[in-house]
Amino acid sequence: MNEDKILLNSVPMDEIENAIENIKRTESSRINATPDNAHEGLTQLVMTIIELLRKLIEKQAIRRVEAGSLTEEEIERLGETLMKLEMKMEELKEIFNLTDEDLNINLGPLGNLM
Repeated sequence: MNEDKILLNSVPMDEIENAIENIKRTESSRINATPDNAHEGLTQLVMTIIELLRKLIEKQAIRRVEAGSLTEEEIERLGETLMKLEMKMEELKEIFNLTDEDLNINLGPLGNLM
């Protein structure tokens, strides 16, 4: 019993405060689906997956451009497509009242998704 008190007293207060802040951030970034708002949680999850895929496609496109494996026309089309995808995502986030932070789901011990 006394060992617990010794361990607690040996932890600096700023580490405790940081841990509390991390818990608060984690709780606010999780999908909280209930029977009443299940559609909102599903929308958030689907939008998160789409945004993750969009970012992965963008990174792959940048790698291909840097590697020189695309023609000028392909680079132009790719750039235009990526811009349109980003604009559409911004439009959808506005429609569903979501922010970038809402799409950055906390994966527990793995940290935030993006």
